[in-house]
Amino acid sequence: MGKPKRRPLSADEQEVLKHLQVRLLTSDQETKRCDELIREHHYLHDATLVGERLRYAATYKGRWLALATWSGAVFHLQDRDEFIGWDAEQCRRRRPLLANNSRLLVLPDCHYPNLVSRFMKLMLGRLSQDWLERWSHPLALVESFVDPQLYQGTAYKVSGWSHLGKTAGWQRDAADFYLKHDAPKQIWVRELVKHARVKLRAAQLPPAWAGVEAQSRPRCRETVKQIGSLMETLRQELPEFRRAEALAYPIAGLMCLTVMAMATGVRQGPDDLAKFADTCSQAQLRALRFRRDKHTHRYRCPGKTTFTRVLAKVDAAVLERLLLGWQNRLTGPVQDSLVIVDGKKMRHGGVEMVNAVNGHGQYLGGVITATKSNEIPAARQLLRRLDLIGKTVLADALHTQVETAQQILFDQGGNYLLTAKANQPTLRKTLESLFAQQGFSPSGQPASTGAAARAQPGPAGDSLPPSAGSHPQPSGLSGGAPGGPAGNSGQA
Repeated sequence: MGKPKRRPLSADEQEVLKHLQVRLLTSDQETKRCDELIREHHYLHDATLVGERLRYAATYKGRWLALATWSGAVFHLQDRDEFIGWDAEQCRRRRPLLANNSRLLVLPDCHYPNLVSRFMKLMLGRLSQDWLERWSHPLALVESFVDPQLYQGTAYKVSGWSHLGKTAGWQRDAADFYLKHDAPKQIWVRELVKHARVKLRAAQLPPAWAGVEAQSRPRCRETVKQIGSLMETLRQELPEFRRAEALAYPIAGLMCLTVMAMATGVRQGPDDLAKFADTCSQAQLRALRFRRDKHTHRYRCPGKTTFTRVLAKVDAAVLERLLLGWQNRLTGPVQDSLVIVDGKKMRHGGVEMVNAVNGHGQYLGGVITATKSNEIPAARQLLRRLDLIGKTVLADALHTQVETAQQILFDQGGNYLLTAKANQPTLRKTLESLFAQQGFSPSGQPASTGAAARAQPGPAGDSLPPSAGSHPQPSGLSGGAPGGPAGNSGQA
């Protein structure tokens, strides 16, 4: 038996499709009306949207004919993730590049032929750009679910979507809980960019998408065994200063969690530490020896106030000694000729700190800047604790100071490579003069045989003049490495 012939569109139906418009709903009044219509007429009677979201209406001469809502993609979807081919960590960090067509509704008395496919085509043509303007990043791929007991997914199929399979029949009920509903749905996906799934699983995202990954919230990925290694060291020697009755979160566990957060890139103080703690699994929280909630029997994670109180009173010198000893036991003694100095200000903590690492990223120590002071004296204090003989100190332009350079070179026997930026005009002018207007002599003496080293124009401002008993270097900075100014410590 042959397929039934399609009914030709009437003139009125053709007119509707020809002049159909898609409008992004942005005002509070429009979004409220959209949600009310979905709750009233959609078979799920629910207009809840999760995460980033957009709402659209298909209109003809101002009349709403159909509605669609888009929201954040599902966290875990096996068939979709296998289709893309990314791993779990890529999925977590790049999931914002996906969106879910959470609701699609044709309003009563508006069921024109081909209306939904026309609506979908117009929406998909603008969805990524609208998302970029609203949420500051584009979209690469979209997904949706269809109940096979009610619909066949024809509108998605004719719009270029791919049917991947069925869901496992679970629905998200809370942050860590899922409920079995035994009503699996069809999974449909569509790439908005050619070869989107290949780009999503690549080692590096395209530049236009990379910002999404950079903004992803760090999470705790250490294993229970790795946590136990540091916990053993901290529990033995880090003194506890709080009453035993208040130890829902032991000092060793809090400091271990803080170290893991810093290693993952958390830099903004107690508020962000609390958010990082919230990503820990129950097994990780148990390894940190945190207590269970007496009502839910689940291990609790500390909040902002807990981190604030403990970080203000912990013995920083003892903690640093323990961490450096633990690091050396794991990696062996630090063998590297670079010492990279960098300052960070904790946005939510009101604390500024100067840290030092070597060229392999191994931690060398840190100093909190004193009240009403800045990074410069803190960096000098930190450097005094380090062995700089035969090593090169890298720092940004803030530390291009006479006293700092002399300390590194003469007091501690090291070398330095400091930055000169545009906001240091006197220093830059001196350097340009030495490099561009005079010949370069490997001996450190002026190329002109009639001139003496001390006869060169003396630098001014915050530049570094030659010190007594030293040999002026080509850079004009005593002991400075030849080759001119370097970039910031991150670039170095």
